[in-house]
Amino acid sequence: MKLNKKQFYKLSVRPTVVISTISQNGIPNAAPFSFNSPVGIDPPRFCFACNPKHDTWRNIRENSEFVVNYVGEEFGPLMHILERDYPYGVNEIKEAVLTEVKAELVKPPRIKEAYAWLECRMAMNYDVGDHILIIGDVLKVEVKDEFMKNDILNVEKAKPLNHIFGEYFVCRMKVDKFKREQ
Repeated sequence: MKLNKKQFYKLSVRPTVVISTISQNGIPNAAPFSFNSPVGIDPPRFCFACNPKHDTWRNIRENSEFVVNYVGEEFGPLMHILERDYPYGVNEIKEAVLTEVKAELVKPPRIKEAYAWLECRMAMNYDVGDHILIIGDVLKVEVKDEFMKNDILNVEKAKPLNHIFGEYFVCRMKVDKFKREQ
């Protein structure tokens, strides 16, 4: 089967995160993103691509802060709520009946139901065509203890939500350890 070159992203299974931001009026916003990744360790940096018309980008432009909420497969049914194009100023966290938790170093809230969080401040951004690539300095990292095993994420417990495209998601991952050749 041949795909149009603009459909290349349908071949990648990508982790889904929910980015929470806050408006200058103090109203939280939350939206799912699957074009995302760590991009540096020293300094620690995380990036995601955002449609420049989204409230997420508007809020980050205004205050430079965001929280990356790592979510499990139980968030799957919430994606249609979190990705809906609400009028500016509607709190998607409340619309999805999720719980806001005060972040420690940034103004946007964490989402309590997530299994891990990155509190970030925008370091730079780039126009990459139809999206803005936002790179943030990671200020704080926290994960719920029960989702760690042998100092790595226990994916069997966390059940990270992964995205292919549109309404298609992948769940139920398993980690295998393969020996490196000497």
